[in-house]
Amino acid sequence: MSAQSLMILIAGPYRSGTGDDPKLMARNLRTLESVALPIYRAGHIPLIGEWLALPLLREAGSKHPGDAIYDEILYPIANRLLGRCDAVLRLPGASKGADQDVRLAKERGLQVFESLAEIPGCGPKNEQGGTDWQSQNLTPEDPRL
Repeated sequence: MSAQSLMILIAGPYRSGTGDDPKLMARNLRTLESVALPIYRAGHIPLIGEWLALPLLREAGSKHPGDAIYDEILYPIANRLLGRCDAVLRLPGASKGADQDVRLAKERGLQVFESLAEIPGCGPKNEQGGTDWQSQNLTPEDPRL
C-alpha cells in the first residue's frame, strides 16, 4: 500500500467514438474499469464518473445518450467528483469529457497521471513485490482483471 491513499478519477472515452452503440459504450466502460483494481490494490480509491451517473440516469428517466437528462447528469457529476478527488488518471483515446476532466484537474492543482505506472504503488513492482497488470502483459479485456 502506498504511503498516501489518493482518490483517483479514471477518465477516458465512454461515449466517444461509439455512435451511441450500447455495446461499444459498455466496452469503453470496461476499459475504464480495467485499471480500477490495480489502483485499489495500490492503496488508493478509484472512481469512475459513470459508476455514479448511470444509476442516476436510469432513475431520472434518461432515454438515450445525449438527451437532456443525460446532459444534466453525466458530465456535471465528473466535475463534482473532481472537487473531492486528489488526482486523475487519463486513459488513452479521444474524449472531450476526459479532456475536460484533465483541464479542470490541472486548474485545481490536482495530479494528472497519464499511465497506471505513474501512480504510486502501481509501477512494475508494487510495494508487496508483485507486478502490476501492465507488466504481466494483460489487456483491459483480460478476464483476470
